[in-house]
Amino acid sequence: MINNPYKIVKMFEEEISVYTGSPYVVTVDSCTNALFLICKYLNVKEVTIPSQTYLSVPQSIIHSGGEVIFDKRSKTNHWKGVYQLKPYPIYDAAKRFTSNMYIPGSFMALSFHIKKQLPIWKGGAILCDDKKSYEWFKKARYEGRSEKYYKEDDITFLGWNMYMTPQQAAHGLAMMQNYPEHKEDLTEVNGYRDLTEFTVFKNNKVINEQEYTIQN
Repeated sequence: MINNPYKIVKMFEEEISVYTGSPYVVTVDSCTNALFLICKYLNVKEVTIPSQTYLSVPQSIIHSGGEVIFDKRSKTNHWKGVYQLKPYPIYDAAKRFTSNMYIPGSFMALSFHIKKQLPIWKGGAILCDDKKSYEWFKKARYEGRSEKYYKEDDITFLGWNMYMTPQQAAHGLAMMQNYPEHKEDLTEVNGYRDLTEFTVFKNNKVINEQEYTIQN
């Protein structure tokens, strides 16, 4: 019997670590919040992303204190599986979950949404190979708390309520037992909408398709 229900979360993280080849794994409640925590940890400034991606990506960057530059070039927008949040070693890997996928030296955000490869309904994870950041992510996702009972702990910084529940982890752990060694990247049916069309992003910088220059 597992007396601490959160041990199942650690077991799921260890399973993901072995499968992806990532030395460290921290599960969270969504890929959106995985990206937010990574951006917050790295204290990002200007971040360039494809203009055609999911809506929550620029929001995660902005909420973390960064600024978003949208790259409208077709070669950037025709991404598959993963793409980089440039110039940082951050990768949105919401549409990839396959063996040995980890890129050394990077921070990768995974999604376990119902429409993704490992559909546990909701959840995400951070892959990294840096122990210092790993320890920070573990506390940051859980209100600044360590793995101790909070009344016996010392909270040293303000965190967020972004942890994965034991129920989600148990579901994911069960699904991993029959998960294939390799799975193809997902593609977005009919593509993503160009985010620069939304009013909320009308003042963001854009890399123009023809001129390859940043314009306001």
